[in-house]
Order: sequence, then C-alpha cells, then structure tokens
Amino acid sequence: MEKPRTVRTPSQAAEAMAQNWQLIDALMVGTSAMRVATKAFMPQWPNEPDGSYQDRVKTATLFPAFSRTVEVLSSKPFSKPLTLSDDVPDRIKEWSEDIDLQGRNLHAFADSISTDALARGIAGILVDHPPVKGARTKADEKKIGARPYFVQISYKDVLGWKSKRINGVETLTQLRLLESAIVEDGPFHEKLVEQVRVLYPGKWETWQERTPKEGGEKRWVKVDDGTTSLKKIPFIPVYGKRTGFMMGEPPLLELAHMNVEHWQSKSDQQTILHIARVPILFAKMLGEANIVVGGSSAVQSDSEHGDLKYVEHSGKAIEAGRLSLLDLEDRMRQIGAELLVIKPGNTSITQTLADNEPGMCALQRIAQGLEDALDSALQLMAEWVGEGKGGHVQLFKDYGVHSLSEASMTLLREMNVDGTLSDELLFIEAQRRGLVSPDITWEDEKGRIAQNRPKAREATKPSNPAAG
Repeated sequence: MEKPRTVRTPSQAAEAMAQNWQLIDALMVGTSAMRVATKAFMPQWPNEPDGSYQDRVKTATLFPAFSRTVEVLSSKPFSKPLTLSDDVPDRIKEWSEDIDLQGRNLHAFADSISTDALARGIAGILVDHPPVKGARTKADEKKIGARPYFVQISYKDVLGWKSKRINGVETLTQLRLLESAIVEDGPFHEKLVEQVRVLYPGKWETWQERTPKEGGEKRWVKVDDGTTSLKKIPFIPVYGKRTGFMMGEPPLLELAHMNVEHWQSKSDQQTILHIARVPILFAKMLGEANIVVGGSSAVQSDSEHGDLKYVEHSGKAIEAGRLSLLDLEDRMRQIGAELLVIKPGNTSITQTLADNEPGMCALQRIAQGLEDALDSALQLMAEWVGEGKGGHVQLFKDYGVHSLSEASMTLLREMNVDGTLSDELLFIEAQRRGLVSPDITWEDEKGRIAQNRPKAREATKPSNPAAG
C-alpha cells in the first residue's frame, strides 16, 4: 500500500534527481564513505564468505578521480578574485564581505556553490532575510542591523516545487525545503528535528512531525507561518548541467561510474596480490613423515617420485589487472579534461556579436551560468532592501584549451603542483602525449632539472685571515 503523501514527501522530479545523490556523496567524501556503503558499490562475490567480504571492504581504498576532478575544475573560475562591477550598491558591496552571515565573502561562497553544482549538476542560492520583530520600516530594520543574506542550498534538501509561466517567464510559486530545527528536550537539553519550510510568493510556513495529544501516529503539522515584503520566492538555481527548469544532472556522471568501476577493480587487484604474495608448499609422495621447513631442516622421501616445492602465481593476471587500472585512470582523466576543451561553434549569444570571439568550453558555460545566478541573487538582495539594482559580478573564464591532450595535461600539472602526482609520472604522461621527445629519459631530465635549480650561495672567506 502506498504511503500517504505529506509535506515531507519528495516530488517525482526531486526523487529522479536524488537517484545519483548516494553515488556523488560517497565519491566526494572518499574511502570512508565508500566502505560504509559496502554492497551498494562493492558487490559480494558468489560463495564469498561474509568475513572475507568484510575484510576486502575494510582494506579497499578509493582512487579519488571524481572528487579531485570536481575540485580542480570548480576552482578554475576562482583562481583569480571575483570582481564586483561599479553598478553594485555600496551597502551590498559591504555585505559581500560576509555574504552568508557565517564569515564567508562572496568569492568563497560562490566557489562552494560552483563545487556543488559541478558535482551534483545543480545547486541553489536562497536569498533570505531574518524576521524582524518590532521593526515597522526599513529604517527600523537598518537600525536593528537586519539585512538579507545568502544561504547555500544543497538539492538533497529540495523536496519539491511548483511553477507557473508568468509574463512569459517560468516562475516559482511554491518551494519545499528540508531543514533542521532545534527544539526543547526536557528542562536542560535540546535536540535537532526535521522541519520542512514551504515558501510562497510573499509568505512562508514551517512544518514539523508531531504526535497528536490524543495519541496515535505522528503526522506533519504546521507550526509557524508568516509573510514577507518580497512578493516572490527568493531562490535561484545554479546549473551544472541543466535538464529542465529547476532540474539538472551531474556533468561528470560517467566519470563517477568509472570511479566506482576503479574502486571495484582495485579491490580485485589487492585480493589477487594478497594471494600471489603467499606461495603454497606442495608435497608429493612424502608418506607420513612430519614436514619441518626451515634453514637447518631437511625432508627425506623413500619414493623416487617424491617432491617438495613452493607453487607461486605466474603474475600474468596481476600485470593484466595493473594495466587495466592504468587504462581506466587515463580514461577518467580524459573525461574530466573534456570540460576544458573549446568546441567549434560552442558560443554564447554575446559572442555571436563578435566574429573574433572564440567558442566556449563546457566549464566556461557553467561559470557563465553561475555568474548569471549570482547577478540574480544580488538583485534579490537589492529588492529586499528597496534598492533599484543589485549590480553584476565577473568571474575569471580564460582557461579553455583547444585539444584534449592539452586539457588533460593541465589537470595533471595541477595535481603535480599540489603533490598528488609525482614529477616522474608527469614527465611520462607528457611524453606519452607527444609533448616531450621520446628520445629523452627521465633520469637524464632529472639531472638537467637539478642543474637548473638555484644554487645556494657559498660563504666567502676573507682573503686576509687576519682581517676582521
């Protein structure tokens, strides 16, 4: 029997997007989350004992291809400071130094939103304003210090929405957000409970699950409501890969699935390495003699066919597994690098006005969308306080490249700089891409690099030992 729908029930659209959340969350957290997920991402082999399976899960480690790619790519628009245009009002510029009332400036806030949008395919900005008791005018609010602020909304917490086309524009008419609220738990304690906030144009409600006084099952009831001076829902979606209004999918979803494949294959490789490293002692026709193996021991046999030897793995399967993992890692790098490659004809509306403008890579288009979303959020902030315009922001977008090899080398170079890729492997990858002559060896190049490094100045001794 289908459960009755409540204010807490996700919509079909929200549920459809949520199918990817467990995968994305686990890969972004890393090895510990993948181990907790166990069978969701690490299947148990047929006839594999539970103990052996748990040991295999506990020793598996994740190659962080997805999380590292998201981190590198999402930070590119923020490798230079975000800038505010001259049309941003002075007080909004001041608020931008603590845009979320949690100490983050607009640059740091936008960087975090960029990561979430690139990982999940969509994120959200709620431009909220605290309720002000006793304030009747804008002047009263200013005196109290109340002002609008940004809230980063993860789409895990978006339960559903309704929209309508108004004056030709698709407009939110309802939005349900899952929150946590602090409630009293006895005379000395507090606890967190789930709460649903429902937003409408010009008003809001909060709902919590309560047990009726007369007993029975818990049910969701409205616990608070109110009105706002803003006659619209102050929520802006930020798209990584838009699939519809308020909907998106991870642009690196295939990379995420390949990262799980690598997680599973690497576990197989670790298992076969463990088996191969332990040779098996094979005895043939030694009778009932007690076998003692050691440096000062000997084993005798009365049979001419007797034999005693160690049987070891040939290693062919190990090498095949190692090459398979390396190939998979290379394909994952290629998928991540594709977002940096400028594609012919991939231009924006503005760029079509100038013949000399190049196309845009996918990451530049995502950054352009984030820039537009931030402009819209600043406009909402302005409307909260009666300003005419919120102004505009500019993000750094000059990082597109023209070939996949160049793009993948860019990612590898950044991994080398932060210490997650060795100098030797970077040299090998550059040589494999034809960027370094095949006649050069790493050992020779390492010597040349050492010669190029600045040498410490030698202390000069005075020519006259008696000189002071």
